[in-house]
Amino acid sequence: MRDGQSHHTSLRDLEHRCDDITREIYNLANRTFTTPIERADILDLAHSLDQVVDLGEEIADRIDLYKVTSITDAARRMGACLASAGTQLADATSRLEEFNGLETVLQEVHRLENEGDAISRVALQHLLSDGQAGASDIIKWNDLYSMLEAALDECESVAEIIETIAIKNA
Repeated sequence: MRDGQSHHTSLRDLEHRCDDITREIYNLANRTFTTPIERADILDLAHSLDQVVDLGEEIADRIDLYKVTSITDAARRMGACLASAGTQLADATSRLEEFNGLETVLQEVHRLENEGDAISRVALQHLLSDGQAGASDIIKWNDLYSMLEAALDECESVAEIIETIAIKNA
């Protein structure tokens, strides 16, 4: 949400395009006799990338469902970590052909996931201890922080899959 405007429609469209691309990758991997990397790795990577986008769209769904009008600073910072992790993963996937420069990119994804965990812990502690939040706000923000954290965890899973592919193909 930026300037009070939801990006849910854009995320839904992106999620549908991602589903189409994932199906196309599955079909190509299953029809191709010899793949450049192991077929199972291709399928795992495509699935995990699709999961990241699915979680992003689900977060937008929940923001709309909960009628959130103002994003907390912690959620905004976690969203920034998620966006940066996505950029790093795009960079990493573009390097899969030659496997050059992956280590730094993948370490950054791990760092961003750890940063997101730390932000989430502090945000939840603040939410539960400040006495300002009502029960519905606690439930709503606990869910949203958990979903943001799950999306960052999935980004880390993508990084681990890429790392495994690189090791196998070194």
